[in-house]
Amino acid sequence: MALSYAALLHIYRREPQLILDRLAAAEAVAVEQRLSVFLSPQILRGAASLLLGQAKEAIASLRAGLPPGRTGGVRSLGFALLTTALVEEGEYPEAMTLITEALQGVEATGEGMWNPELHRSRGLVLLAQNKLAEGEASIRQALELARKQQAKSWELRAATSLAQLWGEQGRRAQARELLAPVYGWFTEGFDTADLKEAKALLDGLAVGS
Repeated sequence: MALSYAALLHIYRREPQLILDRLAAAEAVAVEQRLSVFLSPQILRGAASLLLGQAKEAIASLRAGLPPGRTGGVRSLGFALLTTALVEEGEYPEAMTLITEALQGVEATGEGMWNPELHRSRGLVLLAQNKLAEGEASIRQALELARKQQAKSWELRAATSLAQLWGEQGRRAQARELLAPVYGWFTEGFDTADLKEAKALLDGLAVGS
């Protein structure tokens, strides 16, 4: 369980090699003790493939780890990851069907840990199809849900996605006003991908003003 959850942590931190290292260690213990790996190996491996830029491989692994009709728990994160991979491959209709199913599952179960990320993923699918108003609305919803949960990492991701959209639309000052306070809340972890991405966006917004 500890190794599985460590791998999950590295998904959040977007560190694919460390995901694979922890998964390999978990699988070794599982074989030795005649157990199954606590968290879906396919989801963990799929997450690593996605972060390594291997979208097709990620889709295959994540589909295997997300049987039809199974929602809730870490599967919600799996749905968000699979949606991202499908968008990268241009599979927009399937991505939208999948994220809709995931959100319906969350509504049915009441499990909302990954709810902000699911709504952000939905927004990114819509933006990829040039449905700008609908996409912005979904990302705004992700932002509000993250704030209600006091989930700063999810808030940072949603704020970064929304600020990027606004920056592309020429709303640079508004984008900086949104993202800067969220980024400024953090006092550590500046070597992580999300914070690096947010900082780079803030720097770009400042240069372009």
